[in-house]
Amino acid sequence: MNEEIARRLREAAEAHRPDRARVLARVQRGMAGPAVRHRARPFARSGTRVALAGLAATGILATGGLAVAAIVATSSPPATVTTPAIPSPTVSSRQPTSARPTPVAPAPATTPGSARPTPPATSPSPTAGKNQNGPLWSAGSVDPHSTVYWTQSNLVLKTTQPLTSLTIEMRIVQTGGVKNTGTWQTLPSADFTVTAQETDGTLVYRWVLKPGLTVPAGSHEFAAQFNHATGERSAAGDGYRVDAQGTGGSASVRGGFVPTR
Repeated sequence: MNEEIARRLREAAEAHRPDRARVLARVQRGMAGPAVRHRARPFARSGTRVALAGLAATGILATGGLAVAAIVATSSPPATVTTPAIPSPTVSSRQPTSARPTPVAPAPATTPGSARPTPPATSPSPTAGKNQNGPLWSAGSVDPHSTVYWTQSNLVLKTTQPLTSLTIEMRIVQTGGVKNTGTWQTLPSADFTVTAQETDGTLVYRWVLKPGLTVPAGSHEFAAQFNHATGERSAAGDGYRVDAQGTGGSASVRGGFVPTR
């Protein structure tokens, strides 16, 4: 029974289209009608009719609104909003980076007109700072702490075997004001006889290993110090010579002093 009433109300509400403006106009016309002077009863009846008409119009509007609300509440299910699923971006695993290529050494320079590379020199010049002979290797240089009035000439001597005899000479050309100020070496000074004297315009420093002593294999240093005339002094005429004797025989090296600044 209730379902039948609800169905009819829904049909009536759907079919009814109340004109609110028209209803109100009719109510206003009814209220503005001519008053009945002679008969009080019709006036009351007319006022009652007007009131009833207003109530009826209000009831129609209310009933229509309730019917529409009921229809909406019972027949219209709530709209369902479906949010589409957004696929997450696919993160692919990082591929291992390839190893860096091994650098290739550049090909040696070639002499124009020749397909073969130019080989390096196999033996140093006799006036170069570095020289080698047998177990001996030597390098001469001008100490970088030298000044315009004082110089130190250095000699590095390396030997791959013990030496039972060793004589070192450093020759410093007299360029003006050249005068001995001292010597030093990394080997014990008591193992050598050291002298410095000028001969024929050259200051000669000499280290001689004392008899019965041995110079061990390794790297050793010797230095000669001297004053000279003020100014930049050239070591172009200076030089050294090393004569040694070891278990493998005798060996000698010689060279000059290369500026280091």
